[in-house]
Amino acid sequence: MKTILRSLLFLCVLLFSLQSCEDQDDVAAPANLQVNDFIWKGLNQFYLWQADVPNLGDNRFSNQGALNSFLNGYSNPESLFQSLLNKPASKFPKGEAIDRFSWIVDDYTVLEQELQGTSKNSGIDFKLNYITGSNTDLVGFVRYVIPNSDASNKDIKRGDLFTAVNGTKLTVSNYRQLLLDSDSYTLNLAQYNEGVLQSNGKSVTLVKTSLNENPILINKVIASGSHKIGYIMYNGFYANYDSQLNDAFGEFAAQGVTDLVLDLRYNGGGSVQTATRLASMITGQFKDKIFAKERWNDKVNAYFETEDAESLNNRFVDHVDGRALNSLRLSKVYVLTTNGTASASELIINGLAPYISVVQIGDYTVGKNVGSITLYDSETFTKNKVNPNHKYAMQPLVLKIVNSTGFGDYTNGLKPTYEQLEYLSNLGVLGDPSEPLLNTAIAKITGSAGKKVQQDRGKVLRPFIDAKEMNGIRNQMYVEKAPEGLLRALK
Repeated sequence: MKTILRSLLFLCVLLFSLQSCEDQDDVAAPANLQVNDFIWKGLNQFYLWQADVPNLGDNRFSNQGALNSFLNGYSNPESLFQSLLNKPASKFPKGEAIDRFSWIVDDYTVLEQELQGTSKNSGIDFKLNYITGSNTDLVGFVRYVIPNSDASNKDIKRGDLFTAVNGTKLTVSNYRQLLLDSDSYTLNLAQYNEGVLQSNGKSVTLVKTSLNENPILINKVIASGSHKIGYIMYNGFYANYDSQLNDAFGEFAAQGVTDLVLDLRYNGGGSVQTATRLASMITGQFKDKIFAKERWNDKVNAYFETEDAESLNNRFVDHVDGRALNSLRLSKVYVLTTNGTASASELIINGLAPYISVVQIGDYTVGKNVGSITLYDSETFTKNKVNPNHKYAMQPLVLKIVNSTGFGDYTNGLKPTYEQLEYLSNLGVLGDPSEPLLNTAIAKITGSAGKKVQQDRGKVLRPFIDAKEMNGIRNQMYVEKAPEGLLRALK
């Protein structure tokens, strides 16, 4: 009887935000407010900072009619969504933002594809930096070219610079219009001439196509003395490529690698499940131990801690979708990072740290220790029986994630063991042992001197945004869905 009563109590707590435990009346949201109604109720239930946003309070509206009146005050769903976030980056762009990563889309099909590495893409991954001495003018550089893309068949490569698009100078106010709003664009290339950035008269026209990006850009074994060094450049935690990731580690194991360099320098994150699997491939000796722990908002967490506490734990595994996991059983891993390394990439570093030695080489990471979930307009906020009248979906932040010791406070980024910056003048070829960051990792592994690299942050262009940040969706750490116990309680 006590168990039944406790379950009923928590069901009421969970549904309080949706029905205020039946205090709200039975007036349904009118057709023109269906999307706004979904946004408010989804954020009221799941948003990580729900308790810190007065308009999301459980007692904010006495009934559905009062909520409707509030929702009617917003001209579009996007403005309502932004207004309900806790100091979002859109309104606090100068470093004061708390929520930098919650997202909403008007077509959940696009969202689903993006989270699995499919996008309309020309095939270049790039970064935009401020031109020296300017707070408005930008220069872009190509970080890598995606295989089988339009760009892979054009005369453009890693390290190429561009300062204009379609003949228009690239600035902080027009970069989205120039690079995102068109299915094709022409990059006007540039180069440094005696330290001055100038047009070189060359250009390349790129066309966006529906592109599936395999996040495993490079995987190879580098022999150096007695060491067989596995190197993998991994650019996104896309769960539908987990089988290929497992195969790559199978190749490493078959070749007897003794060391591993995991290149996450341009990895903006992705699936928590995939991060857990990757950590298990690197190790293998910690099956069923806690890799990471989740903390949701107070009312959701209260349900978990009493009814389904295990759902908060992400444990090391030994299988991937029914297949045995290929693991290396390493006690040390070398991870390459930049200031574009985010979310699930940071989770790998932080989650492994209590168990093995993690040697981080590169720059400070982004500092994203929070995760999201996809919410649809349905009774359980899943795609089951989704509202057919629209295709809006949200990707709000719903949890903070920590490692097995409880550490997760790295909002200023994870500090590298060996700080080393990327310079446009010396980017090198990815995967080549002479590439500066990889060369440093090899030197640390073998005990050799390595190449001397300048370390003058003043000579590195001030970053503005990269391609994954511009997209927004692809700079996420997310859980696949809310745990089943919670979803059943919401029905």
